Amino acid sequence: MKGKKFFIPFFSVVVIAFLTFIILQLSLHKAQPKLAATNVTKSETKERIHYTAVGDSLTEGVGDATQNGGFVSLVADSLQEDYSLSSVEVDNYGVAGERSDQILQRIKEDDQTQSDIASSDVITLTAGGNDIMKVIKKNIFGLTVDSFERPLEKYQENITEIMNEIRSLNETATIYMLGVYNPFYVNFPEIEDMQTIIENWDEGTQEIIGKEDNAYFVPINEVISKGTENEAAINTDEETSSSAEQKENNLDSVKNKALYEEDNFHPNTIGYQLITQEVMKRIDATKSDWLTEENAS
Repeated sequence: MKGKKFFIPFFSVVVIAFLTFIILQLSLHKAQPKLAATNVTKSETKERIHYTAVGDSLTEGVGDATQNGGFVSLVADSLQEDYSLSSVEVDNYGVAGERSDQILQRIKEDDQTQSDIASSDVITLTAGGNDIMKVIKKNIFGLTVDSFERPLEKYQENITEIMNEIRSLNETATIYMLGVYNPFYVNFPEIEDMQTIIENWDEGTQEIIGKEDNAYFVPINEVISKGTENEAAINTDEETSSSAEQKENNLDSVKNKALYEEDNFHPNTIGYQLITQEVMKRIDATKSDWLTEENAS
């Protein structure tokens, strides 16, 4: 698939979707993932946790109808309830539209961000979506899978630097970096190049995070790209036609119910619940890294 061009309807879909996204940028119910009980005794565990979230619009919570901060507030609530913590201090440094280089610059220059990172037990990081969007906007009429190779390398350099900056401030915090997702999958699953790009980007992120101690990658492409409950969710009362037939006859009836209706790009309240579940799966599986007192920041 190397060097393969994207053809119609990919051009029109990407152009319309991203122009809509840019214009809109200018102007959960609470998730309750079921977690296994902790294996450490109460006397060995922390009673208070400091959680700092850094990143782009996913961290900010754009698209969350509750306006409570998307997955960040849900993760904080889950941490407190599932681990019977007396408190979870949360600091959200999510800024919509920022690329990895801009997130890096903030970490380097903002004293308050640095202070909160330094005292954190748990850190989440989101980046990459706007890096991908920059490549698409720059090469909108000549996109190939190869168009993303050098930008991915630069992105990996930025993530490496971000991790170095975080570790220079805090050697012990557990870091969870979220992946990216394909917002066009439900409507156009046959456009395999876009899925390839997202998978390559996630692999590039995993390559960097995998080199770090006490840092973990959280994939979200599967749960967000494909929507809810198996579910290229169809917005219709008709139950007699197959989903494939509906897509062919009326693309407007196809809807990813994990995405925000206003831009069909960001997660909505349901989408952030799904992201929270994925983050909490990883947090629970690695609880010994952040919950025990000897790993206090």
